[in-house]
Amino acid sequence: MSKFEYVKLADAIAADITNGALRPGDRLPPQRNFAYERGIAVSTASRVYTELLRRGLVVGEVGRGTFISGEARRGVAAPAEPRGARIDFEFNYPLLPQQSAMIAKSLAGLERPEGLEVALRPATSTGTQAARSISASFLARKGWAPNADHLVFTSNGRQCIAAALAALVPAGGRCGVEALTYPFIKGIAARLGIALVPLAMDEHGVRPDAIQKAHREAHLAALYLQPTMQNPLGITMPLARRNDVLRVAEKLDLPIIEDTVYGFLTDEAPLASLAPDRCLVLDSLSKKVAPGLALGFIVAPPHLRESVLASVRSGGWTASGYAFAAGQRLMADGTAAELSRLKRIDAGKRQHLAAQRLAGFDIQADPKSYHLWLALPPHWRSQTLVAAAGRRDIALTPSTTFAIANGHAPNAVRLALGAPTFEQLDAGLRTLSAMLRSKEEDFDSTE
Repeated sequence: MSKFEYVKLADAIAADITNGALRPGDRLPPQRNFAYERGIAVSTASRVYTELLRRGLVVGEVGRGTFISGEARRGVAAPAEPRGARIDFEFNYPLLPQQSAMIAKSLAGLERPEGLEVALRPATSTGTQAARSISASFLARKGWAPNADHLVFTSNGRQCIAAALAALVPAGGRCGVEALTYPFIKGIAARLGIALVPLAMDEHGVRPDAIQKAHREAHLAALYLQPTMQNPLGITMPLARRNDVLRVAEKLDLPIIEDTVYGFLTDEAPLASLAPDRCLVLDSLSKKVAPGLALGFIVAPPHLRESVLASVRSGGWTASGYAFAAGQRLMADGTAAELSRLKRIDAGKRQHLAAQRLAGFDIQADPKSYHLWLALPPHWRSQTLVAAAGRRDIALTPSTTFAIANGHAPNAVRLALGAPTFEQLDAGLRTLSAMLRSKEEDFDSTE
């Protein structure tokens, strides 16, 4: 068989997906069976499946097989934008009933000519001295206080990730990331020409020996980690593991991009409190305040700050003057801090309700966080559950979305608890509980 035949076979399966002969959730035969049916070598069948995985047309679930992806018709593996489902367990933007009134009060006067005159001026990636001082004070927590002069600003948290990756990892380079991680980093890295190397995890987070092994085999340029309330697993690294990870990073001379976007929900200090010259701390206002008032923060060690600044400027990721003006007001008058405090309370209540409604199922979560990881019963697959829930106007995220290595996703889903109202949250959790107690075949695509 010519080296192009496996591509033709992959194209044929892609055509079946496009015309509806194969539908999201359909299971492909085992590779040996596929090879036998088509009279090809098993190695060729493996190349076909690998090509389908590369295109994002199929997903692999460990121990379950290969399935047509729910994203197959769009031809993308990255998460979609919010789809407006009645109950959104997919996107984690916590919104409080009173927050719009609180924000409006804080921003009163900004619409006046004298306020807009400042807000509509061009901004820089370093902001003003006042913006840096206010932001540093706002980001500080017990055991850690960032230096105001180390701050760099972007428009949002995703741009912080892009800027940090671009500054630390050259095109064609490799960055080590947790095997299950924030999914948008995959698209960001791909567009920067950066390869992501999955790092094995355990109940305490990323394993130090996995970092050493990956660096030995792939020569990493940096690490991207979420040590606090990791997304999607909710793990917070204990102190002993933090010290072990930092020792390995120091030994291998690896900078750490530390994403602390959920850190406001706990008093845990970032890794940077233990190794300020090793870590770039990323944060934003989107979760603390609102997604429409985002402002991204990068706390960069002095020896890396110029590279980060150049990255932000060249990427066009500088925040707008209006974002600076609004963010500065919200942080300076205590509104952002009060919203963070109220959201801590809110997250705890939502987790308590989720624990009640999903009692008896395999849940992994931090009781203070806005998301949980739900391992599914053996009679359900993640892709099928997502599809069945979607037909009930409930949006979920399958484990494959978070997996760095194609074909290595556990049979699980993540539930983001922040967006629904409490009434929607209760109704959605009750519906999911009933579905999980039923059989998958009771919710097939013909219902």
